[in-house]
Amino acid sequence: MNAPASERPLPEHAPMDRFAVRDGELQVGGLPLSRLAARVGQTPFYAYDRQLLTQRVGELRAALPATLKLHYAMKANPMPALVGHLAGLVDGIDVASGGELRIALDSGADPREISFAGPGKQAGELRQAVAAGVLINLESFREVALLAGIGRELGLPARVAVRVNPDFELKSSGMKMGGGPKQFGVDAEQVPALLAEIRRAGDALAFEGFHLFAGSQNLRPEAIVEAQCKSYALALRLAADAPAPVRTLNLGGGFGIPYFPGEQRLDLAPIGANLADIAGRAARELPQAALVIELGRYLVGEAGIYVARVLDRKISRGQVFLVTDGGLHQHLAASGNFGQVIRKNYPVAIGTRMQAPRSETASVVGPLCTPLDLLAERMPLPEAYPGDLVVVFQSGAYGPSASPQAFLGHPPPVEVLV
Repeated sequence: MNAPASERPLPEHAPMDRFAVRDGELQVGGLPLSRLAARVGQTPFYAYDRQLLTQRVGELRAALPATLKLHYAMKANPMPALVGHLAGLVDGIDVASGGELRIALDSGADPREISFAGPGKQAGELRQAVAAGVLINLESFREVALLAGIGRELGLPARVAVRVNPDFELKSSGMKMGGGPKQFGVDAEQVPALLAEIRRAGDALAFEGFHLFAGSQNLRPEAIVEAQCKSYALALRLAADAPAPVRTLNLGGGFGIPYFPGEQRLDLAPIGANLADIAGRAARELPQAALVIELGRYLVGEAGIYVARVLDRKISRGQVFLVTDGGLHQHLAASGNFGQVIRKNYPVAIGTRMQAPRSETASVVGPLCTPLDLLAERMPLPEAYPGDLVVVFQSGAYGPSASPQAFLGHPPPVEVLV
């Protein structure tokens, strides 16, 4: 018989063991957290560990076929120093705006290995991209006409790939980016007509391939494998109407990281085996095509933490509240207001009391005048007091750039690469 729900153990977060602990204190980039905080000079702050970023790329290289190109989707974290570090490790950068394009170019990334996606590219951004010589993922018939005109004006053929809105969805993805009606890409059934438009543009456009992105934040390898197989089959079918041989095939990403209780880290082994099989097929069926996957949060999410200082310890009708100087204005995702339907806790710790017993249940809140300013709700934590440092793990992706930093006029957080 199954145990009653009240007797079942509650799900726990996956172990947050990528950062070392010494003498009861979290270490970041080889530094004790309290020393790092003193070096930064203020709280709150985000810290990204460059060694963990390097390790993650190495883990992927070991698990995936050597012929596969690995791109960083910098919307996950556009901090210039971090992008510069990753540019030396990955094969390319994927950007989603003219601003991101400037950062990618400044990082030293090869323009031939930069791709530009987004459903609402402005004419000025497209001109930037053509002048830089990057690959532009077409997402509408409008962009074909604009780019053809820009290519003729600049005397440079615009390098283009077609972003396809597939006729399937990535099962179990946290955010579905393709399948059904979507603002992203061109519906698969409309792609042959778009390819004909590219052909009619002549030398103004240089067709290079396809980009398919079915969804993101997936922890089920079998779902990712299925989406990659379907993406490859769809691209192979569409290639029959292409105006030139396919030279690049971007199969997207979707690799997730464990944020919430009960979630486990993604098993790369079946994904790597499947991509090796696809690479073997592509060598025969699309012999000029380079296979690409683009990853954002999977590369950076687990390498970053958000750190806030406890300002006050309050007890309200028996409940402990740790009031900090950080909150939803700086880390919207951890507050549960960025894509969550039901609020769940990110993994949170007292970074200056890592080996102390979790002897009380406490909520970690920020300084804002709203009950939504909640970083941890009734979590088992060590007793903490003013001056202690609260750490929110899994914070390397979609942190400050995805948060309403101007809300209530508090200063922005500092970001450091350690």
